[in-house]
Amino acid sequence: DVRNAVANANQAGATGGLQGEHQAYAIGANDQLALASQYRNLLITYRNGAPVTIAAVGTVSSGLENDQELASYNNIPAVVLDIHRRPGANIVSTVSRIESTLQGLRKTLPHGVHLDIVANRTGTIKASVADVEITLLSAMFLVVLVIFLFLPNPRATLIPAVALPLSIIATFAVMYELGYQLDNLSLMALTVAAGFVVDDAIVMIENIVRFVEAGESPLRAAYLGASQIGFTIVSLTVSLVAVFIPLLFMTGVIGRLFSEFAVTLSVAVVASAVISLTLTPMMGARLLKPSSEVRPNPLARMAEALLARTRETYQTALGWCLRHQRFMLGIFAGTLVLTAFLFYIIPKALLPEVDTGEIIAVTQGSESISLGAMARLQDQAVARILKDPAVSGVTSLIGTGATNPTPNTGRLTIVLKPISQRPSINTVMRALSRSLDHVPGLRFYMQPVQDITLSSRIAPAEYQYTLTDTNSRELQIWSKRIEAAMQSLPGLRDVTSDQQDGGLEAYINVDRDAAARLGISMSTIENVLYDAFGQRQISTIYTSNAQYRVVLGVGPKWATDPAALDAIYVPAGSTTSASVGPQGPASAVSGSATLNIASAPVSPNAEVPLGDIARITVRRGPLVITRENQFPSVTLSFNTASGTSLGTAESAIRRAEAGLRVPASVEGTFSGAAAEFQRSLADEPWLILAAIVVIYIVLGVLYESPIHPVTILSTLPSAGVGALLALMVTGTQFTIVALVGIILLMGIVKKNGIIMVDFAIVAERERGLSPTDAITEAALLRFRPIMMTTMAALFGAAPLVLEGGSGWELRVPLGITIIGGLLVSQVLTLFTTPVIYLALDRLHARPAWLPSAEPHLAD
Repeated sequence: DVRNAVANANQAGATGGLQGEHQAYAIGANDQLALASQYRNLLITYRNGAPVTIAAVGTVSSGLENDQELASYNNIPAVVLDIHRRPGANIVSTVSRIESTLQGLRKTLPHGVHLDIVANRTGTIKASVADVEITLLSAMFLVVLVIFLFLPNPRATLIPAVALPLSIIATFAVMYELGYQLDNLSLMALTVAAGFVVDDAIVMIENIVRFVEAGESPLRAAYLGASQIGFTIVSLTVSLVAVFIPLLFMTGVIGRLFSEFAVTLSVAVVASAVISLTLTPMMGARLLKPSSEVRPNPLARMAEALLARTRETYQTALGWCLRHQRFMLGIFAGTLVLTAFLFYIIPKALLPEVDTGEIIAVTQGSESISLGAMARLQDQAVARILKDPAVSGVTSLIGTGATNPTPNTGRLTIVLKPISQRPSINTVMRALSRSLDHVPGLRFYMQPVQDITLSSRIAPAEYQYTLTDTNSRELQIWSKRIEAAMQSLPGLRDVTSDQQDGGLEAYINVDRDAAARLGISMSTIENVLYDAFGQRQISTIYTSNAQYRVVLGVGPKWATDPAALDAIYVPAGSTTSASVGPQGPASAVSGSATLNIASAPVSPNAEVPLGDIARITVRRGPLVITRENQFPSVTLSFNTASGTSLGTAESAIRRAEAGLRVPASVEGTFSGAAAEFQRSLADEPWLILAAIVVIYIVLGVLYESPIHPVTILSTLPSAGVGALLALMVTGTQFTIVALVGIILLMGIVKKNGIIMVDFAIVAERERGLSPTDAITEAALLRFRPIMMTTMAALFGAAPLVLEGGSGWELRVPLGITIIGGLLVSQVLTLFTTPVIYLALDRLHARPAWLPSAEPHLAD
């Protein structure tokens, strides 16, 4: 009756209009009840000739539309608004416009209401971009310093130094046309590019300087040097761009992220090649002076003397290696085996964990906890968190909704102070965990918020393992066994399940025969229960700029335990309309009004106590029922322990599951970030193989030979060994970022082989030198540009490791792999490449089963 009375009294329908001979009229009426006070005198019915109003049976008050969700900021009641940018929008400019809009909104708020920005992720984004910009400038400075140390001539240093900013500027122009944004990944690509976009200019100017030092005029030296080195630069550029092609075919979110990285690097490399083939020779012809006019300063004489001694030492060592070719081939084979072994055993993960200054904590109470008890525990937790000096604010959300899947679950967003004012995020999390252990009855699962999020699933922990089965009962049994097995694994922590079947349920077992005899349908019973306890929306109040729900329900004190069901009366007879007839108050809550109703049964002959037709019992029931692809599912969430990689954790889970002999009908799959990691782990070997195949094809086309590309590719295993060893020594996991570093190494280190092989082929074809003399001369003649390009790439990558700041964790694996790979490959390839060149030359010159007509060098 109350529901029907409110619905009939509050209307907002069309009323038509009047059309006179000269004038028209719209028809309006006071058909809406816009204020909570207007509902108090609303007539429900007549009893004994007297009117019964809402004020006679209940109360009306303003309240929340949904009082089963609570939010607070620093333990102060709040309304939390999450704002997300549209795809493709610039987040920094978007937030800037939001902040300016909020300034105007603050002026319209009533006294006592504060509008605060709780979390602004653009602060860390801008700080990270600023740090990367510093890293880029540092890399550019170090690269120019390397050039000056090897060519201690200000004019010779200036020429390749000009190529660096021009390449970067040209890359910016192409990025703008492609719609790319200046973010961490693109800036990281430019930082890496600073180390090798000057390679082409270095090789060109070094060759021109060599002719100048031999007595040629600068103009003649520029012609000779450019014509001699032009094909080498083309080979370097084309093969380096070919390395990035497999990155464009990476799948999933990771592929979309690093495709922009690959395109940015490719553009920078192509721009540097164009500049090196055009501007660099021109500047060399105009700026360089003849050798007779150059007076080396003391620094130049010192650098030249040091380089000469180093070249002499290298010549002696190279001679020994050429006399012991079998030993060097054994070392090369060893690097191949060691690379595969290290790749197999190195700890693997998806992405490095970045300190963004924000922590998400999922809280869980007992499965039967009430909202009020959960709120009290949550308040205690927030109070403890705010005592930590590293915390600047805490947002709390409890109650079932989009954020929390079950009523016993809460969510805390912990915003930390700037990184310069606090310890690392992991240190803060450990301190908070120790503090929160003193809140009994509440479990906590914390994880740092990441810039790159690969899972949309709401879960207490970072990684998820989902079990599905067609048999719900079987799934329930085995999921608990698997959960227990995972909790016993030392590499996992915070293992929890979304299977919460310990909630309390007041079960109403209706005697259908008795109800039918009284003319009571199940629809009537459900309507009465939902009117009383379901917060049913019964009407809507429309205003000029908003709308408010009118929600019906019993008063709070009449909805605390199953005994309240005894006060519910159900209409008997043929009527199907629902009425609420408890022996105490009920309530209706709206966005602006709450109706509390209390009435005795209107007619004892027309209404039947619920207990007369039903047996009410309390039992255990699930808080949530989950499905995956339409099948019953249970998701087990977990975090990895300190020092345990995700790959190790996934392998341990699989072994534990196999040890339990789980039925084949129970299927377990990793989901979210863990699933993305599995896909990337399966793709990694194929991605590396694809890069090698693409390089081989490109080099084969350039050299018109199937043998010379193999010589150049022989530089790769040593780089892999160096990169993997560097990661293991520094305790850095092999992530997607490290994989990109490995692929970049393929493009960087093969230049040593290209520079040597190019000169050796020319010496054999044009001057008739023997393969041994040709490769020896090429190695010694090109020793300086090889050292220059390697040191430039190494110093260009150094700031990635040495520079700290926001987002540093994402850049470190890239720098470590490049530095480690370059150090080891530089030492080995200077000696193994000539040996492999000669071995492949002998193999190409005769069938493998015939004895050699040329005597072997002593071994």
